[in-house]
Order: sequence, then C-alpha cells, then structure tokens
Amino acid sequence: MRRCPIPWPIPSWKSPERRAARTSYRSSKPREGRRMIKDSLALDRLQHWMQAVITHPGGVLAGMGAEEARRHIDVDGDRVEEVITRSRALGSVDRLEVYARAYYARLIECLRAEFPVLIRAIGEDLFDEFAVGYLIHYPSRSYTLNRLGAHLARHLDETRPPDEGWAALLVDLAALEWAIGEVYDGPGVEGQRLLDAADLLVVPADRWPEVRLEAAPCLRTLALSHPVGAYYTALRRGEDATPPGPAESFLALTRRDFVVRLHELSRPQYHLLNALMGGQPLGPAIGAAMEADAVAPDRLVADLRRWFHDWAAAGFFRAIASPRRA
Repeated sequence: MRRCPIPWPIPSWKSPERRAARTSYRSSKPREGRRMIKDSLALDRLQHWMQAVITHPGGVLAGMGAEEARRHIDVDGDRVEEVITRSRALGSVDRLEVYARAYYARLIECLRAEFPVLIRAIGEDLFDEFAVGYLIHYPSRSYTLNRLGAHLARHLDETRPPDEGWAALLVDLAALEWAIGEVYDGPGVEGQRLLDAADLLVVPADRWPEVRLEAAPCLRTLALSHPVGAYYTALRRGEDATPPGPAESFLALTRRDFVVRLHELSRPQYHLLNALMGGQPLGPAIGAAMEADAVAPDRLVADLRRWFHDWAAAGFFRAIASPRRA
C-alpha cells in the first residue's frame, strides 16, 4: 500500500532544549536537608498540581512553571524534590515524566482507535508523529476522550505543506473518518418511522414552497477537495487502493440499522440539502441552490423528483415539519 511521502513539519517532544533540561535534573545530586513541603499539602492540591504538570503539552518542566500548576503548588524544577522525592534510580523530574509519557501514550492509543483508516493510508509511525504535534497544539481539555480527535483534520490542514496534493488528501480522509465516527456514535433513527416518497406525494402542489423537512439527526454533509469516499471504503476493507487526485467532492452521511452509509452528492444537491437541514422551506432552499450553482430552473425541476425519491429511500428525513407560526 502506498504511504504518505510528505516531509510534514512536525513538532517534537524530543527537542534538544528539553533533553538538556531533563539531563541537568537527572545528573544533579540530592540536596541534603531539603525541607519537604508535601507533608503539609492537602491531597486535592497535590493531585491538581500533579495533573497540571504531567498533562502539560510542553512537558513536565514547562508544566511546573505554568500558571495552572503554580496556582496549586508554587515550585519549579529546582524545588520539585520538596514535593516529589527521588527514588534510588530516578530523580523527581524523571519520576513525573514516567506518568507524563504514560498519559500521552494513552492519548495516542485513543487517537489510533479513532483513525484506523488514516493509519492504513500513512502508516502507524507517521500517524504517531502527527498525533504528537496535534496533542501539543490541541491538548485534551475534557473529562472524556470521546472528542479527543475532533480537531485532527483542522490541525493537519493548519500544518500541512503548501501545494502538496497528498497533504490535502489526508486532511479530507481525516475529516471523513471523524464524521463517520460521529454519525455512528450519535443519535439515530433506528426503530423510528421515516419520511418516504409516498408522504411527499400527498403534499398539495401549492404547499410545496413552504414545506419544511425534518432531517434525520444522523444526517451529515461534507464538502471535500478529494473524492475520498471510495478510497476510504477500500482502505477499510484492507484492499489496495490508489489515492485519488484532487477533485471537488460532496458527500452525505447517514446511519441505517447501525451502519453508516456514504452517499455521493452533486454540488446542487449539496447546497439544497444543506439549506433544508438548516430549516429553510423548500422554495427558498431551491432558490439558494440555484443561486449557489447557477443551475437552470428547468434542469433543477427535472431532477428534484428523483433526488427527493432517493433521499427518502436513504432515510435522510424523519418527517414533514409542522409549519412555523409567525
């Protein structure tokens, strides 16, 4: 399988400055007569300080100097032994770094679980490098890891090399994979009655412009710079896949019977569907699609019946929404 060849600029936790700082603390000898302040600390203060130190994206030493940690215990690397004692083998900073490395290793493990297809495209080593840079720029701020990878596609887009087709492809692949995970984990319509084509046929013609459709809660749309839908599917199946070249691509995602399904859209379909999902009545939504895509009215009208038949069959809409009162 072809791997990503891009020389991507990736931050590292292994900078010379950080190695030198850690070495200076490792080589320093224990100071005799050091007054221990940890005995006078409340447990919750010590816990909050340690959390701030070991989760800091800049590393343990940077974490000690950060405002969040100093708010609980105001010590730096020179005085850390007053809080965390040495062991026979490790200094105080080294002992904290054991926990810091384990923390970030767990976060990277979670990101791997969220993006298995992206890993198949670029390899685990390069993905881990991306994950390190991502966690530095977008550290976890929540009690839950469910949203840990929410900004990975944005991070890749912000840091990608310019004028590299492979880079934009990876951004799209990451965006699609995250969206699929959101649709799978989010609310769905299993066990519910959905709008079908017969429901649409009974709407009087003079009411069509004011009709609003209630979208299924699992419906999502994506606008991408590469047609990654088929590429994603092939990689997920473990097949050899040739990365697609750049081309405008629009997708709709929904979930039926706990299976996420991808639907290719044209540009007019994408704009019309987004307008309907945003709550616009059918008349203004069609007008917005025509304006956005310069589609001839007669051509669009000819396509609408087929589009709505296909969308109803795919379970895009839950019902015809009740008219809004003025």
